[in-house]
Order: sequence, then C-alpha cells, then structure tokens
Amino acid sequence: MTEAGPTGDDLVEMLAALANPLRLRIVAELAGGRDYVSHLARVIGISRPLLHMHLRKLESAGLIAGSLELSDDGKAMKYYEVTDFSLHLTAPAVAAAAKTLTRPDPEQGPGSKERS
Repeated sequence: MTEAGPTGDDLVEMLAALANPLRLRIVAELAGGRDYVSHLARVIGISRPLLHMHLRKLESAGLIAGSLELSDDGKAMKYYEVTDFSLHLTAPAVAAAAKTLTRPDPEQGPGSKERS
C-alpha cells in the first residue's frame, strides 16, 4: 500500500478476499476482537481446514494477521485479528489504483491475454 491508498494489485487482492461471504463473516467476527482458530471455526460454523484456507487468503491480502501463542497448558494456539486497514472507494481512488496495475488479470497471471 502507498500513502495515497492501495496499489491496483493490492486493491484487486483485497476486494477479491472480501468478495467471499465466508471471508466477510470472518472479518466481521474478528472485528469484535482477536480469536483463535478452533473457536472461530465453531462460531462461523465451518471446518478448521476450510477456515485455514480462508484465513490464508485474508492474511495474504493484508486484512488480518495471525500469531502463534502458547496456552497455559503449553498447547500452541493460532490467534488472528483484523489489521488496521481502511478502504475508501471513490471513482478517483479506483482510477488511481488502476494506473498502478501490473497484471491485466490476476487470475490469469502476468502477461496473459484478455479473454474475449
């Protein structure tokens, strides 16, 4: 991210991460405070492996951060919390971000041809 806002690539990644209803629910749950994986999976109502997949996508987009901690009984527990991100979408902000795109279609990878 830059001072002026996210780059085009960052914006695409953030919006793609938030476009999934489960990931949106995860961010909403974590907005209330940090939580550990097992509890978060129960609250959201999904399996831990599925939750981990969504957490990785959110963490990669810079929307959440995870940290490993030891419980009182010595068990390793992964906690996640929302990062201090801010998205303010306006037409000029989107236009500025679009000028910094390095990939025409992030799903296809660099240098891919546009589909007709």
